[in-house]
Amino acid sequence: MSLWRTYRNLPFKGRLGVGFGLLAWGVIGMYMADRVEEKFGLKPTEEDKAALDKLIPKIHVVERDQGK
Repeated sequence: MSLWRTYRNLPFKGRLGVGFGLLAWGVIGMYMADRVEEKFGLKPTEEDKAALDKLIPKIHVVERDQGK
């Protein structure tokens, strides 16, 4: 049986519980991500941010003659 079929065979309250559980897991992950980065020393430094900024493509607007 596929995962989707198994999910659909759950009763309404079961599907509701699975949905809220996944939502809670995501919210907790987003909330704890910054704390975990600081704890393990993975927070980016200013040099890392500057190096990443160099890699991001920039958009340069070039004026064009409208008379053509």
